[in-house]
Amino acid sequence: MNQVITVSQLNFYIKSLLDGNDALKQVFLTGEISNFTDHYRSGHFYFSLKDEKSVIKCVMFSRYSSRVRFHPEDGMKVLVRGGVSVYEASGQYQLYVEDMRPEGIGALNLAFEQLKQKLEKEGLFSPQRKRPIPPFPSRVGVITSPTGAAVQDIKSILGRRDPAAEIIFCPVLVQGEEAPGQLIDAVKRMNRIPDIDVLIIGRGGGSLEDLWAFNDESLARTISQSRIPVISAVGHETDFTICDFAADLRAPTPSAAAELAVPDMREYQAYFLQVCRKLKQAVSSRISAEKARVDWSVNRPAMRSPLHFIEQKRILLDTVSNRLNQGFLLRVSKAENRLSVISGKLDALSPFRVLGRGYSLVLKQGSLIKTVNDLKKDDGITVKLSDGEAKCQVIGVLPESKEEIL
Repeated sequence: MNQVITVSQLNFYIKSLLDGNDALKQVFLTGEISNFTDHYRSGHFYFSLKDEKSVIKCVMFSRYSSRVRFHPEDGMKVLVRGGVSVYEASGQYQLYVEDMRPEGIGALNLAFEQLKQKLEKEGLFSPQRKRPIPPFPSRVGVITSPTGAAVQDIKSILGRRDPAAEIIFCPVLVQGEEAPGQLIDAVKRMNRIPDIDVLIIGRGGGSLEDLWAFNDESLARTISQSRIPVISAVGHETDFTICDFAADLRAPTPSAAAELAVPDMREYQAYFLQVCRKLKQAVSSRISAEKARVDWSVNRPAMRSPLHFIEQKRILLDTVSNRLNQGFLLRVSKAENRLSVISGKLDALSPFRVLGRGYSLVLKQGSLIKTVNDLKKDDGITVKLSDGEAKCQVIGVLPESKEEIL
């Protein structure tokens, strides 16, 4: 007679069979992710892997998912490693994933591109957010490893280009799990120090894994929020990190960052010396020109003999005065002649000349009488003669008779 067992016993038995199979303890599978769920609170990944014909449920616990550098998405083809077992509560067999890598592209490269696209969409790399590097910084902050060659290169170049610039150095780890936290803390500490004008953060070259601390999302956000302009100098010229995009200026190498941070004071000194020489030449030339003008003025006859100058001006004044007098007399003479001519013409037209020839003028109340029609008996009139006038009274008016001429 067959023994009756419970569902739990059956699931436990099947689970023990699968767990005891060495071939299923470590399985490598390739497939396409679907139904991906990221439990942010627990950190577990739940998803399915499928190919053209089949699907298998998968789970990746937080102790393994925290090591995944990229963000899994539906439709992404991946290569996973894990063991097959049964979840007893549901009797569902599934793959317990311990490692996941993208198929066809490295996990770090994929993670880099995903984070870059995410922050770029947020505007974190926008040129409008970039701050100018001050032209003459007095204090330069440097964040890098105390043992690498980068720090020595930076200090040497800063000291050579601008000896007066003060270097504030903050040593940190630049690779490994603790590196991102130290880098973030260093940037925040630098921002609490007063009067730091520019900040250099970086390290020497290395592999993508070595430089990965500078691809940390929190570090990128901290750099973008820094009140101090930041120059990123990570790796070699061909290396790019998220830190480079978030910074205000990217330098291809740490040495180049030092050159970009401060001006070469030797060049400015040579420029100032050249300017001083030109100023001296200009001042000397101006003094020589003014001296020549003074010499010319001193050697003029008027300066050598002031009385001679005055006599010359006096002679000129007499000449002008004589010319004015002659001109005035000539103008008066012409005016007199013109007046004489006009007076003659007026005299010829004067009625008093007519009176001199024996004629007289008859006036009534100051008005000239031209016809007898203007007079009547007893009118008082004035008769104006050449040598005086007579007051008369009209005793009668006799108009001239008109004879009709046939």
